[in-house]
Amino acid sequence: MSPLGENGPLDPRMESFLEYLSLERAFSPNTCQAYRRDLSKYVSFCAERGRDPVPPEVDTVSLFLASLRSQGAAKSSVQRAAACIKSFSRFLGEVGEDPGKVPMLPDKPSPMPAILTEGEVLRLLEATAGDAPGDLRDRAMIELLYGCGLRASELCSLTMKDLDLSSGTVRVRGKGDKVRVLPLVGETRSALERYLKVRGTHQGPIFQGDRGGPFRREMLWKMIQRRGRQACIAASRLHPHILRHSCATHLLRRGMDLRTLQCLLGHSSVRTTEVYTHFDLELRDVYDRSHPRAQGS
Repeated sequence: MSPLGENGPLDPRMESFLEYLSLERAFSPNTCQAYRRDLSKYVSFCAERGRDPVPPEVDTVSLFLASLRSQGAAKSSVQRAAACIKSFSRFLGEVGEDPGKVPMLPDKPSPMPAILTEGEVLRLLEATAGDAPGDLRDRAMIELLYGCGLRASELCSLTMKDLDLSSGTVRVRGKGDKVRVLPLVGETRSALERYLKVRGTHQGPIFQGDRGGPFRREMLWKMIQRRGRQACIAASRLHPHILRHSCATHLLRRGMDLRTLQCLLGHSSVRTTEVYTHFDLELRDVYDRSHPRAQGS
């Protein structure tokens, strides 16, 4: 049996991880390719030594990183490989698999999530203005991503059975098969109701492509990019996950407490949600330092 890795396909869980990075986290193609190479090297390393690469284990990962260093790999390349395996381990845990254990990495400043301004979100929604079925569908999808803070995978997996318009709620199945029930209010509910008048209420995926099949994540990516161009928003700042980040930051800024936001987003730990607090405070600090009218005369 040939080992998985550089000369063969990756473990399906690794392929799902790379797809998640590309479609939901908007990692660049170059970064995804680099992560694929890192995982391939790691899988080949494990195969040569008769070790199982999934789930990652501390001693195996440590030996792998030491092997990269002994081969003259740049410090940044070793750091990236370590970060890749650590992210893969975290991904396994989030989807309900055994995450294993990985060695500690040196502390690095956590990147703050990119967001759209409230004005940019409005422009993106205005780009879907129209009564054509595609316009109604796209607006409903953007409203749900932003209005409910959904992940791309959560939105695309919604079916009519998840929807209860009588109570104004939608049932969302998130990471690790965890279910949460979210309210549909205001423009989010209105946009969804307008779309359903065209779609109908027959069973199946709520959102369908132009040919009638389920709306996939890569289709969602392309739609967001297309509507972003119409709204004159830079493509580098537009991906489905940015609407989730924007929703969280805007809600905090308008007074939502951290625990409620945690429930809305479906985070297992409030520590994950706290990054939005840090981000909002950082924005306020920059505003206070930079805006000419932020300081009293």
